Amino acid sequence: MPTVTMYSTAVCPYCINAERLLTSKGVTAINKIRVDLQPELRVEMMQKTGRRTVPQIYIDDRHIGGFDELRALDRAGGLEPLLAK
Repeated sequence: MPTVTMYSTAVCPYCINAERLLTSKGVTAINKIRVDLQPELRVEMMQKTGRRTVPQIYIDDRHIGGFDELRALDRAGGLEPLLAK
């Protein structure tokens, strides 16, 4: 199974929805990087992704984007092949 990393905060509903979707696809571990607890990691996230909002999701080294992009990838049939690696 690939490594899933998600920049998130504690109270973000999109982060919760992204985690639910990933869990429903069989992901058992998500490396959560809490930008609300460590603001310097938000700066890192913004430099890596060019975005300010959470979640920002990576599958291995591939930047998926936020929850909307994750959901669109799933609906297009592209999420499960990435997770099956």
